[in-house]
Amino acid sequence: MLIGLDPLLTPDLLHALAAMGHGDSIALVDANYPASRGLRRIELPGAGIAAATRAVLSVMPLDSFVPDPAFVMQVVGDPEARPPVFSELDAALHERGAKPALAIERHAFYAQAEQAFAVVATGERRFYGNI
Repeated sequence: MLIGLDPLLTPDLLHALAAMGHGDSIALVDANYPASRGLRRIELPGAGIAAATRAVLSVMPLDSFVPDPAFVMQVVGDPEARPPVFSELDAALHERGAKPALAIERHAFYAQAEQAFAVVATGERRFYGNI
C-alpha cells in the first residue's frame, strides 16, 4: 500500500507517469476536450483541472531543460485573454516553483496534446481548462 499520495493519482495515472521518460509530455484536459485526441486516455471523472495538475506535480517535476514546460490553450478570438482557470493552473505551477504556463493557439495545443504520452481527462466542464 502506498501512503502520502494524492487520491487523484489512480493506478492507471501512476503507471503512465512512471512509464514516462525524458522529453515525454502529458496533457491534462477538461471535459470539453475532444475525446478522440491523444494516444492513451486516462479518465479522472469528477476531478478538477487544477487539482489534477497539483496531483501530477506532487510526484513529477516539470522539465527544466526547456524554456516553457507548460502550455495552456489560448482563448479563441482573444489570444490575450486570461480566463480564471489560467490563474488557478498558474498557482499550481507556482507552488512547485514553475513559471506560468505559456498560452498557445488552440490547434497548436491540440497538436502538442496529440503527441503527449497520455491525455488525462478530468470531469470538469470549464472552458480552456487544459494544460
